[in-house]
Amino acid sequence: MEILLDGRRRQVPSGTRLSEILEAHDPCCSIAVVRPAAAQATQTRTILVATTRGEVVIELSASPGITLDIAGLATPLPLHWADRYAAAFGPFPLEFTPSRTPRPYSRGDVLVGCGGYDPRHSYLIFSRIRHLADHGAVGEGGVVGRVVSGGGVIDRWMAGDRIERIERVISWEDRTTAFTTTDPSSLPLEDGMQVVTRVAVVAQGYTPEKVDTSLAATVEHLLLVVQRGHFHVHRAASTHIRDESLSGSDLPTEEKQFRGEGTVTVRSEGPGRGDVYIYRTDLPGTPAHSVAGQVVHGIELVKLAKAGEILCISVSPPRLDLIGMTAEKAVKVAGERGLTTALDTQDLSRLVVDQDPGTTMEALAKRSVTLSTAPEGKVIGIRLDDDRAPASCEIFRQVTGLKVHALGRMPLFFRFEDVLLFRPPLRQGRKILPENTPEGEVPAYALGMTNDSRKGAGAVGIRSSPHREFGPTSEPFEGTNILGVVVDTGKLGALKEKEMIYVREVGP
Repeated sequence: MEILLDGRRRQVPSGTRLSEILEAHDPCCSIAVVRPAAAQATQTRTILVATTRGEVVIELSASPGITLDIAGLATPLPLHWADRYAAAFGPFPLEFTPSRTPRPYSRGDVLVGCGGYDPRHSYLIFSRIRHLADHGAVGEGGVVGRVVSGGGVIDRWMAGDRIERIERVISWEDRTTAFTTTDPSSLPLEDGMQVVTRVAVVAQGYTPEKVDTSLAATVEHLLLVVQRGHFHVHRAASTHIRDESLSGSDLPTEEKQFRGEGTVTVRSEGPGRGDVYIYRTDLPGTPAHSVAGQVVHGIELVKLAKAGEILCISVSPPRLDLIGMTAEKAVKVAGERGLTTALDTQDLSRLVVDQDPGTTMEALAKRSVTLSTAPEGKVIGIRLDDDRAPASCEIFRQVTGLKVHALGRMPLFFRFEDVLLFRPPLRQGRKILPENTPEGEVPAYALGMTNDSRKGAGAVGIRSSPHREFGPTSEPFEGTNILGVVVDTGKLGALKEKEMIYVREVGP
């Protein structure tokens, strides 16, 4: 049997099960399966074009004056030429009469033209921007379709690229022929079956040759949400799927664009700001969303995913976050990404506590990073109690930076007797409701935060001895939320007022 696994054709013996052809697949991630549906496929007017830079989906249109079965073109088709206006793949022979007249074309138009007004040297041409040109097309302009997904891909083509595969896209209205599964061992493969195990995204503004930093903050947020390789489908609507892992994050509104099929956006305004969307269909742009990337593989998985599922996802480029590494490891990782490093120390055992530029896109554009370090003694290991104080722990991670980095920071504001008080920056209006308030006795080295019942809400404290009346911030029990415990207790004695202290979470 022949099947299609993530865009690549595979020959498998009859009776093979899906699990037998998967290599290192994350078992918690859903897999899209499209059963053979030849009759259904012949009715659709949507074509998938797989190229060396990603996938493009074309919606075909009637083209008077020319007959062309795009899905029937022999592949591979090399990129013959490309400029800022258009990119042409071919040649291949056809029969039509060129008009020798310039015609207007819009971005995303797909047309058939020819070189030297000879149809025996015809090309499939993708319009990159609105322009007026004579591409050797028929009198009506030769437009055979429009790009509806993968608009970012057409901008990245360059010499050496090619179209590797062209095929009709199956309509998935009938879920008996297309579905998702997390149990590949129970699914026997069928001849002609299509299997999609992952979603691949290219960040907006990124190519290996050039990096646009105008959307750096939005892209960094996307990279943070999916840095573990998972997209959590918290909501699945007819137009999109949504990951709410970092809902409530504050982000700038960076760019409003048309949200086509496969577009990835981050909501920057209103309810759900910080949510990441992947679109299943075309929608107009909105000021509340900034475009973060474009799906270049796996749109089938996006379309079929249901609420509650997890999708395996990768974004190019992967996130660059050196904070929390030793200086030695950070220099090595940066070098592997083609970046030079500037350090504030010769001691490579120190830990990186700051990185400039702070975003992946800006660092890649600059091709260098400046790293600030701190000795191991200034980094305190802690263990947070998410079971008893989930909301308070979430606030603590946000105000210290542990939400986005392996190391958080907070200034040591004051120390007296057995108490250390810290003042991490708290956004005005942030509510800290009473949660996990102590009873009986607060144990030594508990980590606490003052809640909204007291004037000093947001203060974080550590008390080195047990107490039966006051919590780690020296507030009464009802004004104290216990966050967890300090693990590196031996480092506390050397800490000084007014200096920055760093924290990291450690396992049990």
